[in-house]
Amino acid sequence: MYNSETQKWETLPSMNKPRKMCSGVFMDRKFYVIGGVGGVGKDTRVLTSGEEYDLETKKWTEIPNMSPGRTGAAGEAEMPAAAGAPPLVAVVNDELYAADYADMEVKKYDKERNSWLTIGRLPERAVSMNGWGLAFRACGDRLIVIGGPRTSGEGFIELNAWVPSRGSPQWNLLARKQSGGFVYNCAVMGC
Repeated sequence: MYNSETQKWETLPSMNKPRKMCSGVFMDRKFYVIGGVGGVGKDTRVLTSGEEYDLETKKWTEIPNMSPGRTGAAGEAEMPAAAGAPPLVAVVNDELYAADYADMEVKKYDKERNSWLTIGRLPERAVSMNGWGLAFRACGDRLIVIGGPRTSGEGFIELNAWVPSRGSPQWNLLARKQSGGFVYNCAVMGC
């Protein structure tokens, strides 16, 4: 784990389950690794668990069903484990949110019940290919969705934002730019 304050790397102990194509977030002063793919070869499978790393005890704890999972058109039975994007998750004010790209929904994680609640819709034009080409990030008190419609050779990148503390998802279009390519990934460096 990289500490940007000390500019040093620290090797963490191994997680309970090896995984790749997972997502990581900080929440409640702990580090979480969510979902991903585990196993090798024909035993490759989508992992629905998450793992919590306690920075003080330096131990991992597995959390069953923490991944928002794949639903709708991108269900696990319909797509190879490695075909979908890592879980699209972000944290605002110590609350975990997910973008369900298949059903075009925004979900919020209920920590007490260890379950996901659908709280609204993604922006109408947030298009992806199994989650690839769509970014879902936190920026201060806002959730941001970056993506947009694409047709052969041309399309648009749209930047939409919503402030969860203000109620149900009401997305505001902040910017739109013509694009002939694909959004591969993005990082928020400051808000």
